[in-house]
Amino acid sequence: MRVALGRVKKSADQVVEVKSTVDENEAVPPALRIAGAYSWRILLVVGVFAVLVYLIIQLKYIVIPFLVAILLAALLVPFVQWLTRHRWPKWLAVTLAMVGTIAIVAGLVVLVVTQVRRGLPDLQDKSMLAYEQFKDFLLTSPLQLDESEINAYIDQAFAAIQRDSQALISGALSVGSTAGHVLAGFLLTLFATLFLLIDGKRVWGWIVGLFPRRSRPAVDGSGQAGWVTLTTFVKVQIFVAAVDAVGIGLGAWVIGLVSGLGFPLVIPIAIAVFLGSFIPVVGALLTGALAVFVALIYLGPFWALIMLGVVLLVQQVEGHVLQPLVMGSAVKVHPLAVVFAVAAGGFIGGIAGALFAVPVIAVLNVMVKFIASGEWRTNPNPTAKEILPDV
Repeated sequence: MRVALGRVKKSADQVVEVKSTVDENEAVPPALRIAGAYSWRILLVVGVFAVLVYLIIQLKYIVIPFLVAILLAALLVPFVQWLTRHRWPKWLAVTLAMVGTIAIVAGLVVLVVTQVRRGLPDLQDKSMLAYEQFKDFLLTSPLQLDESEINAYIDQAFAAIQRDSQALISGALSVGSTAGHVLAGFLLTLFATLFLLIDGKRVWGWIVGLFPRRSRPAVDGSGQAGWVTLTTFVKVQIFVAAVDAVGIGLGAWVIGLVSGLGFPLVIPIAIAVFLGSFIPVVGALLTGALAVFVALIYLGPFWALIMLGVVLLVQQVEGHVLQPLVMGSAVKVHPLAVVFAVAAGGFIGGIAGALFAVPVIAVLNVMVKFIASGEWRTNPNPTAKEILPDV
């Protein structure tokens, strides 16, 4: 009897406690409860993201080569698969892809170094002459500046450039501030790319196996969707970069031909534009400024303005034709989001952050949408046409 009464009393106390909790919840406005529920979840996501960014920054000498290897693998895997479909042995297809890539990169480096070494002394002399002429113009201009004021303004300009470019410089240093870092990063990229080409599916299968069994179909399907997006992005970005490089390089060559004075360093400028265009929106414009500077030094202000017009025209073609119609279909991210992603990536990680910002955002966008849609339940192996129907 006493045991039964104890159980009744305990049950009554639990009822009172539950009722008290319900009353307290009802006392909180529904809008505040919803806001609180969202708030702690958002804080949790932001906290995880902050920890992830911190770890990436601390392990940058490992993460950056691995990300470069993923981009190279996204470019080379379709080529290797095409060769194997045409009855090439896989080891031979992988060897051809790796050796061909190294040969192309080495050839571009040798070409740029040769061209720059040939034209750099003359460029230095022309730059000093143009600098002295500019100072003479300011001394005799209606501004009535003396040499000390001109030197002070120039020092301020250099200080501002150094301050504003600090993020880019730190980003370049993060890739490799010494020859040892560069060599280590190159070897890590080389080996990571090689193993991704040889055994990428098993590597991904091992990653999927780390997740709970019920989550593996969603993770696997989203990963394949992200990989399709990444491979399409890399191919389209190469096409966009080639258009920018040909447009600006051809414009510089035509200006040199029409002016009758020639345009030096056309090939290094075109290669710089090609590499810079892998940073969407701003890359071609910043590297195109090099062509404007060379035109100003060698040909004068008039032809420099023409060169600036060519750079802006190419930028407009990229921004209003290539980016919306070609890149937009591959990335599936609004151009405004692309701009802010590049800016945020450059602020956090310098050149490396600006380079990887758009592909990371594009891949995460597709993966999250694929998981949220529940498509992995019926279509665990999405194709390119299903993910990017406009491409």
